[in-house]
Amino acid sequence: MRVGVLCGPEISQLEWAQRLGFRSVAMMRFADSAMSPQHQTWKPAAEQFASEAKSRDLRISAIGALYKNPLDPKQTDSAREVFKRAIDVASHIGVKTVCGFPGAVIETEINERGGNPVYKPFENYLPQLASFWNPLAQYAADHGVRIAFENCPQGSWHLPINGYNIFGQPALWEPVFNTIKSENIGIEWDASHLICQLIDPIENIRRFGARIFHVHAKDAYINRQLLEVYGICHPGVAEHRMVGLGQSNWAEIVHALLRAGYDSDLNVEGWHDPVYRNHAAAQPEDVKSSGVNRQQGQKLEEAGLLIAKKVLEQYTAGTD
Repeated sequence: MRVGVLCGPEISQLEWAQRLGFRSVAMMRFADSAMSPQHQTWKPAAEQFASEAKSRDLRISAIGALYKNPLDPKQTDSAREVFKRAIDVASHIGVKTVCGFPGAVIETEINERGGNPVYKPFENYLPQLASFWNPLAQYAADHGVRIAFENCPQGSWHLPINGYNIFGQPALWEPVFNTIKSENIGIEWDASHLICQLIDPIENIRRFGARIFHVHAKDAYINRQLLEVYGICHPGVAEHRMVGLGQSNWAEIVHALLRAGYDSDLNVEGWHDPVYRNHAAAQPEDVKSSGVNRQQGQKLEEAGLLIAKKVLEQYTAGTD
């Protein structure tokens, strides 16, 4: 188990990951890369990325194919081609796991009492989910590749409210696995999305650990004072943080992952911490400081990544 970082498909991103001392990368933004279906000739770009990573002792633990909604009719055809190409690339360069969102069918009905639109339950559309994913699961299995769904809800305040990812609701994981009956379908696991729903990450690993194929290492913090006054859906109650700056017990997480037989890396996901990020002139929506942006211009993203790396390396040394 190596400690890595999410990075783009450019060689400069590999140089950046090496400079920070990471030993693994998860390639993101695949759909916009020179390996995507937009490019008929993709093998040279894939081989160069793999070669450059190997020369820096960086393991490519996963390919982040597409984090949109493959079950949206406007996206379905293009999403299928992106995932197929990502599987081809992963198989060609020896990457075990392709990741993304499984998506959701979005249909609404009007609440006659209030006149407001209401989402119809995602579980109503499991047959459509299976229709899209079963052929891809078989295609991946034929190429020796696994598919992992990330559990990001894509909802307001990090909660599964009006999102577009069925996997943002852990109650639906089992129905999804029962619908897509393939052992190479699993989870791209992120503790922060569980914390924000008041779910215990350790208990979640105990239940689903065998299905965890890849980990986004990100933490979260619940402001209990705000929670008790305003409830879970109030802005600022739940916020994402760098590993080590939230409320997850990473010693227990690593312990539980190893106990479950986890065979990949911990790739740190940045960008979300309200303090340890690169701050522009405008104050981010999730940072509240009485209207005054006291962090304007501060560049703290790399500092946060290094904090996360130091925390995780305490528990992963010798596990590679």
